[in-house]
Amino acid sequence: PKIIVDPTPFEWSPALLAESARAWSGMGEREVQLVVGPFYHNLPFSWAHLGLFLDHHLVVMERFDAARALDLVERHRVTFVPLVPTMMRRMLLVPDVHQRDLSSLKAVFHTAAPCPEPVKRGWIELVGPERVYELYGATEATGTCMIRGDEWLAHPGSVGRPSADTEVRILDESRRDVPVGEVGEVFMRRLSGVATYRYVGSPPAATTDEGFVSVGDLGRLDADGYLYLADRRADLVITGGANVYPAEVEAALIAHPGVLDVVVIGLPSEEWGRSVHAVVQPVDPAAPPSEEDLARHCRERLTPYKVPKSFELVAELPRNEAGKVRRSALAAERATPAVGSTPPVPST
Repeated sequence: PKIIVDPTPFEWSPALLAESARAWSGMGEREVQLVVGPFYHNLPFSWAHLGLFLDHHLVVMERFDAARALDLVERHRVTFVPLVPTMMRRMLLVPDVHQRDLSSLKAVFHTAAPCPEPVKRGWIELVGPERVYELYGATEATGTCMIRGDEWLAHPGSVGRPSADTEVRILDESRRDVPVGEVGEVFMRRLSGVATYRYVGSPPAATTDEGFVSVGDLGRLDADGYLYLADRRADLVITGGANVYPAEVEAALIAHPGVLDVVVIGLPSEEWGRSVHAVVQPVDPAAPPSEEDLARHCRERLTPYKVPKSFELVAELPRNEAGKVRRSALAAERATPAVGSTPPVPST
């Protein structure tokens, strides 16, 4: 983890803030906001404090629990809730979610990680496309893209088009623009001013001479200027010379009815360089899906080289309360197993 320091003072402009927040997230004034994440994470911290400036009533959870969150929406008639995709997935899996009264919700806002398509469609079905908002950006405030559910249905998988004060370029390793539709590194630039942040505990972000900044995400632009994320550059798995984006494999696996959560990593392999490995948390630990079933499920949705060569079932993935997991730590643990432990066995 790194610390991001921005010395720019926060200036309160009620009309401007209310207008921009409504455009980005559907959040207006005098909402009832459910805060489901820890305040050390930028999403709940920022939106809860913006909510206070906009005269919100905050309902703050001590710790996220999917069924409890639905209870609170009903009890307090919550109108706005910011979520991360992991939380969205777990709320959809609550058995009676479709019987819950969620009619008070004006906006469900999500960010912080790629949202699997089944999860996005599930929430659109649950509350309506006009109430689901997604924002792509970074704590470094290098720029933003936004998309609402009805627009997403016309451009499934996209995180939207750049906002009015943002420019986006997709560059290759030589910092040259890649063709439309081709995956490269996402560089963004704010037109309203230069970024003023600095890192503590991490080297500076990659920056071009023109002031475009990358926080390490990979993606592509379509002909209409919509951005589609592939994954983080640091998480890319190169196996047998081919690029595998873990987010794509995870999206395929999360659609399996027996999978509650999953993280895909690369493990050292003499044959492939890196092999694709899936760490799976089953919905029912007493009756988990078999490796053969998971592999068959993936083969129906992915090209052969993207199908995990090994699967591992765990009781729980080590996500923090912000819904994030440290892939590098998971990969390091499995690349150097403890004495006496058995390394993952590749599936057929």
